[in-house]
Amino acid sequence: CHFLRLRLDGTGLLFYFYAVSLFYNPTGSQGQFPITQNVTVVEGGTANMTCRVDYNDNTSLQWSNPAQQTLFFGDKKALRDHRIELVRATSQELTIRINDVSLSDEGQYTCSLFTMPVKTTKAFLTVLVPSRPEITGFTKPAMEGDEITLTCTTSGSKPAANIRWFRNDKEVQGTTEVNATGKSFTVRSSLLFQVDKRDDGVAYTCSVEHVSLYKPYMTTEVLEVHYAPQLEITHSLIIPQEGQYFKLECVSIGNPIPEPVLWSKDGGELPDIERMIVEGRELTITTLNKTDNGTYRCEASNHMGTSFAEYILFVYGGY
Repeated sequence: CHFLRLRLDGTGLLFYFYAVSLFYNPTGSQGQFPITQNVTVVEGGTANMTCRVDYNDNTSLQWSNPAQQTLFFGDKKALRDHRIELVRATSQELTIRINDVSLSDEGQYTCSLFTMPVKTTKAFLTVLVPSRPEITGFTKPAMEGDEITLTCTTSGSKPAANIRWFRNDKEVQGTTEVNATGKSFTVRSSLLFQVDKRDDGVAYTCSVEHVSLYKPYMTTEVLEVHYAPQLEITHSLIIPQEGQYFKLECVSIGNPIPEPVLWSKDGGELPDIERMIVEGRELTITTLNKTDNGTYRCEASNHMGTSFAEYILFVYGGY
């Protein structure tokens, strides 16, 4: 009916159809909501926040932060923060960039389309925070038999980091606790064990795994364990014979290195210092004879104790 009445009025006819098109167009700005996406970024990185509409009749777009402070209204910057900059502003898109993102930037951001009424869509900015580990609780050197605790701590991670322990290349299990402080977490993992000489020079590594890391953060503590000497005498001939050149060596292990090495024969001093020459850990008898038969002892000390080893020499007759 209305169409027939207005058919003769060219101006009215055009206006009528224009008005109906604006009101009922399902893709018009009046009937749509902005399109956004949640963003995840590692602390210190860059976050691009994009807001789009499929259709816009010159209605403004706006980004605001979790505190509802306006960041950009169209291409106009509203908040004085040098880290936030405009990437793209058109009638259908508003993209902003947040540089050097910190944990305080995390939260729900709002994109607003200024129709009547205003349409809003939320986008959540998630900030991942890795944290480097630190090993504490060990004071070098440890003494053999001591019970020590190694504690690996990573503070300020988000979400909570995962800690793994390795003894050299073999994984060992620690006791872990997680504490939340605001949005971030402190994770501690401890190893409690008694040390012996086998732990001297062993590397204990704390490995921190986090969703934001391509490779784990690692820190290593190399143990130094002091222990008493252990001695052994090696000899140069299996069957010593008269007239031969013969050498004994006092092989020692210990930390600190046991010094000096003292040689004796049958509980007393070496009887022939011209033929029996001591150089460091070695005792050399230049020409063996039957009088050299007996028990030879080497002795060495460090602050952890004293140890000795003995060798019984029997000189066979020459051919």
